[in-house]
Amino acid sequence: MEQNMFVRLVHAGLRPETLSDLQRLYDEKIIPRLEKVPGCLYVGLIAKEPKHDEGFSLTLWDSYEHLEAYEQSGLYQESIEEARPYLSGSSVMKLQLSKDLNLEYVSVTEDPTVKSYASFAQTEKRLPAHGITFLENLRLLTVKILPGKMEEFRRIYTEEIIPALQTVKGCNYAFLTEGLEEKGEAISITFWDSREDMENYEKSGLFDELNNKVKHLYSGIYQWKLALEKDPGKKVATSDDLSKTYYSFVTGMTFHNESLN
Repeated sequence: MEQNMFVRLVHAGLRPETLSDLQRLYDEKIIPRLEKVPGCLYVGLIAKEPKHDEGFSLTLWDSYEHLEAYEQSGLYQESIEEARPYLSGSSVMKLQLSKDLNLEYVSVTEDPTVKSYASFAQTEKRLPAHGITFLENLRLLTVKILPGKMEEFRRIYTEEIIPALQTVKGCNYAFLTEGLEEKGEAISITFWDSREDMENYEKSGLFDELNNKVKHLYSGIYQWKLALEKDPGKKVATSDDLSKTYYSFVTGMTFHNESLN
């Protein structure tokens, strides 16, 4: 029976000059901490290529109950405070009343954006066994599905797209997820052995062929929307203007994932 995984993505701006320090924090504190958390299957620190000025922490979970328990435990906030010196987090100005009832603007630092997803299709190949992983390349594709069309989208991905991805050279692992908080949003995450394999897949025409099977179900398509939301000046990609964004792994580890094999 296929295991239903849950994906948690924490997006933040990064300070490129401190990336090695952030990696050390993950290796020495955050990864060992998550290794002890029930239900956590994987954690990866991922940076956008080539500038490393934004990135995210990706964690995989065996149940939504375990994910929720972690969020409520205070461990996530502890990790955020430890990582804050290495983040470029934006600040917003908020209007409030002072104690003497005068209006004043206060600068408030925004926390990284968090979104959770449940997997509904994945390749037969599984993540490596317990231990440090060096999956070097990642491709993200986020789509908005028309109301009432998610079931058809799921069917096509499960029956046609996943089998095709399993035959692609260098596609190490792939899974498709649906947003938990934002219904109708789905994200495809593929791990690749090399940047070359990823680019060859795009050049081969197979990506366009697979995308054509489901694009009639899209109400919008874009590459990592969270980054676009954080920067109002960026142009949002549509189904006629699909941008490609690449990320590389900085560090990561798989945990107790025997149930996935």
